[in-house]
Amino acid sequence: MTGYYGTCLCGNAKFEVQGTFDGFYLCHCQHCQKDTGSAHAANLFSKSAKLSWLAGSESVTTFRLPGTRHTKSFCKFCGSALPNIHEGGLLLVPAGCLDTAVSMSPTAHIFTSSKADWDKDLDDVPEFEKLPE
Repeated sequence: MTGYYGTCLCGNAKFEVQGTFDGFYLCHCQHCQKDTGSAHAANLFSKSAKLSWLAGSESVTTFRLPGTRHTKSFCKFCGSALPNIHEGGLLLVPAGCLDTAVSMSPTAHIFTSSKADWDKDLDDVPEFEKLPE
């Protein structure tokens, strides 16, 4: 069984995920754009992995968007996205909160009908290893 560890940005919330991920999706829906402030969310999903909070579980809060299945858990101190368990026991883990490397590549882009207009031809955009001067 594989173990993955992660934390929020401030380090208050710490967790472990035991098991494997079934899918890794880059979600372009408007809800994910709003709650990440970016073009898409990068989330890992598992029907069987188990989530354990190692520290700071009391600092984790969850927002459920009324009338939708959209749910986001986050640290109430730093706002970092954190794992949550959806209806039916589906575990969702934001890939960026993991400290353990994930060897799996994204499975697919989803909800691309909502894709941000500026999220295209990104291979042509210059790259810098740090903030350009």
